[in-house]
Amino acid sequence: MFKAILGLLLIFGVGGEAVQPPTAFAAGDEYYVATTGSDSNAGTSSAPWKTLQHAADVVPAGSTVYVRSGVYNEKLKITRSGSASAGPIVFTSYGTESAIIDGTGLSVSGSQGLVELDDVSYMTVQGLEIRNFTTSSKNAVPIGIYVHGAGGFITLADNKIHDIKNTATPSGSDLLGRDAHGLAVYGTKAPASIHDLTISGNELYNLVLGSSESLVINGNVDGFAVTDNLIHDNDNIGIDLIGFEETAPDANYDQARNGLVKGNRVYNISSNNNPSYGKKLPNGSNAAGGIYVDGGKDSIIEQNYSYNNDIGVEIASEHAGRATSNITVRSNVIYNNRLTGIAMGGYDTERGSTENCIIVNNTVYKNDTVGDGSGQLYVQFDTKNNVIKNNIFVASDTDVLIYNEYTQNAGNILDYNLYFTSGGSSEASFTWKNQDYWGFSDYQAGTGNDAHSLFVDPQFVNAAAGNFHLKSSSPAIDAGDTDTAIIGTVDIDGDPRVQGAAVNIGADE
Repeated sequence: MFKAILGLLLIFGVGGEAVQPPTAFAAGDEYYVATTGSDSNAGTSSAPWKTLQHAADVVPAGSTVYVRSGVYNEKLKITRSGSASAGPIVFTSYGTESAIIDGTGLSVSGSQGLVELDDVSYMTVQGLEIRNFTTSSKNAVPIGIYVHGAGGFITLADNKIHDIKNTATPSGSDLLGRDAHGLAVYGTKAPASIHDLTISGNELYNLVLGSSESLVINGNVDGFAVTDNLIHDNDNIGIDLIGFEETAPDANYDQARNGLVKGNRVYNISSNNNPSYGKKLPNGSNAAGGIYVDGGKDSIIEQNYSYNNDIGVEIASEHAGRATSNITVRSNVIYNNRLTGIAMGGYDTERGSTENCIIVNNTVYKNDTVGDGSGQLYVQFDTKNNVIKNNIFVASDTDVLIYNEYTQNAGNILDYNLYFTSGGSSEASFTWKNQDYWGFSDYQAGTGNDAHSLFVDPQFVNAAAGNFHLKSSSPAIDAGDTDTAIIGTVDIDGDPRVQGAAVNIGADE
């Protein structure tokens, strides 16, 4: 289903041949850029080029462009591809040197990347620092790395992206047009997609995003892996998989799909000081998800840590009549988020639905820290045929575990979960199909949910220190449903998912 995601890191496959440039080249496939160089040089280590753009304009498929230490105050737009036969074109810092692409003073025209990949394949951007691309103009969108059009076998790895900002001031009721991204991938063609995409090991921080996202996959993107990234301290959504925004010209292709979001750490993501969210509410807007799927489909979110955000993980649809579907949220640790741990469904009756999704083997601990009562699992408008099993839900001081104020809720299965509140079973609060239940047994009897579930202390090693491994005496051990179709093969640490007589409840096996 996932177009050989494990093979994405090999960055080989089928693609068009790059056109050979009309210039003299260094022997072999290695070229160099240095702040002390000249674009009239040969591009060797002893006679490097001066600008990244010159290198992008002339190197052939299979080339590695080594960027020497220094600050490059320029935009880089890549329109040439590598090839299946010769290999990718690679832009990378040289050894342990620090190569910085700095946008200070550069203009932003429309949606524009400081590093931009336009309709390319077989391309790698690795180990660069990308910073200080900013604007105060509405409707200009600065982006750290921007991939758009169609193409495949693209790797963006180990880059540090920060201080990408739109600081325009919203006026009156018009809060839109104030946008920026740290890293954005927009599949803007159809049926040709962006595919075989790897985004791994990057750090994105100190981003001022307006109504946009830190890292976004949007439109006709089919087959991608977002792994082991560190995303923190930004004023809107951390990772977002989007559909139905008319990014692709054909609605049949306009969904991010067949993706893997794995091993990321996302924290301190909040819209509370973001003027694009309007008047500041007493408890803040609390609208920014650490990991968000808005209209995406057929993807896995696993082994991530999401904490100190507004929302831990959200699988929803903002588009009426359209569903986020076939998303698996598995073996994640989600804690101390302000509004809720996991949210699903449309946020009001004018939105879309969440359908045929699986939420399994997550540890969801003391979210709802602002005390609004959204609980650990927030089931919103129009949820259908979702499976919620083998999760640990520990309430915050509100004692709210599940909150579902909408009656448009059909075919959802909850079982083999573990619930706990410090106030005890009788104080536990559940709302299901707009009916309130106080106490775990009343909730079970009134809803028919969670027949095999437990209400008991899960016995973490040290939750206060962020250690959510289970003590050997934990009642969560071997208490889950060993449904091999949904539980996956590994836990939060990469250990085998089934080690005893059955599977554990929660992220740790």
